[in-house]
Amino acid sequence: MELSNVIAIVTGAASGLGRATALRLGQSGAKVVVCDLPASHGANVAEEIGRNAVFAGCDVTSEADINAALDLAERTFGTVNVVINCAGIAVAKRTISKSGAHDLATFSKVLHVNVGGSFNTIRLAAARLAATEAGVDGERGVCINTASVAAFDGQIGQAAYSASKGAIVGMTLPIARDFMQIGIRVCTIAPGLFKTPMLASLPDQVQNELAKQVPFPSRLGDPDEYAQLACHIITNRMLNGEVIRLDGALRMPPK
Repeated sequence: MELSNVIAIVTGAASGLGRATALRLGQSGAKVVVCDLPASHGANVAEEIGRNAVFAGCDVTSEADINAALDLAERTFGTVNVVINCAGIAVAKRTISKSGAHDLATFSKVLHVNVGGSFNTIRLAAARLAATEAGVDGERGVCINTASVAAFDGQIGQAAYSASKGAIVGMTLPIARDFMQIGIRVCTIAPGLFKTPMLASLPDQVQNELAKQVPFPSRLGDPDEYAQLACHIITNRMLNGEVIRLDGALRMPPK
């Protein structure tokens, strides 16, 4: 699929990896639905991209919100043929701590947003896309999810986050197989330590110490490097059912 033919919905697009991906897609001629919470800076990102973008304020776990975003895309550009899920939340809490057991509500919320939100966006977009005309090799579209190296190397206090990212990894291949008859590819990117707003807010000394953990290149990842990989997945039709670590050979220690 050529990037100029892409109509993408990017969740979590107001900042970090999602923002970088939305910007790169827009610069490449793709049409972009910048999807993030209504109170986010998503409208600013859409304005930065220009006429190739619209902002959809939504909660990724809401069927009504995602359908509204897809409706907006269809009215403005056409049927969404690329889904990029970057929306997610994280908590740091041990399973047992001085305050007692990890509360189940928080654990469930992380899974609901990270896994449920990604699946919700994929299933609703794919249902519409299945009715469109197929292109080269019978391809209709591409779905890209965001996991994390925490899916494999979860650290102390990351039980909820790692479980959610492990679920993203685990559902990649079965969804790709579900979609093989309708020509929709599914891949997952598992980033390592990237300079997202959360890490960028840490003191420089802490950022430098984190960067030293990365074997090569020994630095934090640039969100645009995630965006570059997302764009390559879109254009390379043999990439399907795959989870790709984007981490500079990083393997996270226990803490």
